[in-house]
Amino acid sequence: MTRKILIGNSVIGISAMSALIIVLAVLIIMVDIVVGGWSTLSWEFLIGEPKEGMTEGGIFPAIFGTFLLVIIMSIAGLPVGTITAIYLSEYASQQSILPRIIRFAVNTLAGVPAIVFGLFGLGFFIQFVGNGLDKLFTGGIELKWGQPNILWASMTMALLTLPVVIVSVEEAIRAIPREQREASLALGATKWQTIWKVVLPHSFTGILTGGILAVSRGAGEVAPILFTGAAYFLPKLPNSLSDQFMELGYHIYIMSTQSPDVEATRGIQYATTLVLLLLTFTLNFSAIFLRYKIRKTSTL
Repeated sequence: MTRKILIGNSVIGISAMSALIIVLAVLIIMVDIVVGGWSTLSWEFLIGEPKEGMTEGGIFPAIFGTFLLVIIMSIAGLPVGTITAIYLSEYASQQSILPRIIRFAVNTLAGVPAIVFGLFGLGFFIQFVGNGLDKLFTGGIELKWGQPNILWASMTMALLTLPVVIVSVEEAIRAIPREQREASLALGATKWQTIWKVVLPHSFTGILTGGILAVSRGAGEVAPILFTGAAYFLPKLPNSLSDQFMELGYHIYIMSTQSPDVEATRGIQYATTLVLLLLTFTLNFSAIFLRYKIRKTSTL
């Protein structure tokens, strides 16, 4: 008995120590970023444009580009992921080969490196779809869609985050008791009416969770947008979906690797990183708060 208690206490201690190490690592990183960037962070820095080769000025174009990227990515990816999850959990037969192919594709996409998505976006969206649109509408004379822009970058990011959305939404749908579906069908509702009126409302918090995870990953990824839309230095804001844009993650990468004087821009690097984290946390906490309010309302 004493040996079992000792083993149990050891497992608890190791688990608590592991959790403490993770928390300490996050705190150290956050403190380092806040200390390094707080002195540079100001209202002028947030609303200003980069100047003097990005060694001065602000980062508003990068903030706007990141926010726009996340919004378009969510609009493109969340409905597709939700519909796929509905098909896999509600319509597809477990013995059919098609759901197995879809699950294999989702698992494969989840393991593909982010840089591969960037190369795919360059080859498919820009070279194939974009050039095809230019040839269709302008005969290939004007290069509008066959070049990197915010639309193709957002579509590439939507593909990157699609497996996260599908898995989280499917788990939320499967968590709904089958008795609720059977009660709806027994009252005369069709399959789609049951999904629309019973399944989706009760799994809406899970759909929001998928959106939260997608935003968390999409806002911080740089590799997929290297070739598909991000600009090195572009003070003006994008006026259309065919324009390039600045993005916070790519801006940090450029400032830390391509700047002629890295030490002179260190404060800007830290402040930009702090803004990216605050933007990601704000989007996440907004979705979490909305999910909490919806869940609380549904339980009343």
